[in-house]
Amino acid sequence: MHSSIDPDFFKSRVRTVPNWPQPGVMFRDITPLLSEPRTFRLLVAAFVAEYFDREIDVVVGIDARGFILGSVLAHELNKGFVPVRKKGKLPFTTIVEEYALEYGTGSVELHTDAIKPGARVLLIDDLIATGGTMEASAKLLQRLGAAQVLIGAMIDLPDLGGRKRLTDAGFEVFALTEFGGH
Repeated sequence: MHSSIDPDFFKSRVRTVPNWPQPGVMFRDITPLLSEPRTFRLLVAAFVAEYFDREIDVVVGIDARGFILGSVLAHELNKGFVPVRKKGKLPFTTIVEEYALEYGTGSVELHTDAIKPGARVLLIDDLIATGGTMEASAKLLQRLGAAQVLIGAMIDLPDLGGRKRLTDAGFEVFALTEFGGH
C-alpha cells in the first residue's frame, strides 16, 4: 500500500531557510509540516500507508527530529519505539557507531538491549542528506542483530547522494518528497 497524497502537498509546506546553519546551505525546515494539524495528520497517514502492510517489529527514530515522526508512527502501527541518540545521551549500556561529517566525525549510540536479534526495523528521520547518520544508525541496528532495516524519511536531498549511498549499502529507502540542491 502506498500513499496517494501528492508529494508536492508536503513539499510546499516545508520552509526553506537560506544560509543556515552556514552560508550556502538551504535548510529544509519541517516545523510547518508539524504545526498545522491537518498537514501533520496527512504526513503520518502517508507513512502509515507506506508501511502498514510491511512486517515491522519496532520503529527506531534518529535524534532528534526522527523522534517526532518515529514515535507517532510507532503508535499508529502498534509497535514499540526506540531512540538512536547522539553519543553521551543514553543512560544504560550502549554501542556506538562513528560516521564522517564534512569537518570531523559524529557518533550515534543505541542501548545494547534495544533491538532483539532477528528484528525487522523501520528507521525514521526527517531527511536524508549525505546518508551518514542514517547509515551509522542502520549499522548499529545490524550489529544488534536486526534482520531487516527499512529506511524512511520525510525529505530526500538527492544531490547530496545519501539515498544512493543507502541503497548501494542494501537498504530499502522511502522518502515522501525531495528537494534538489543543497
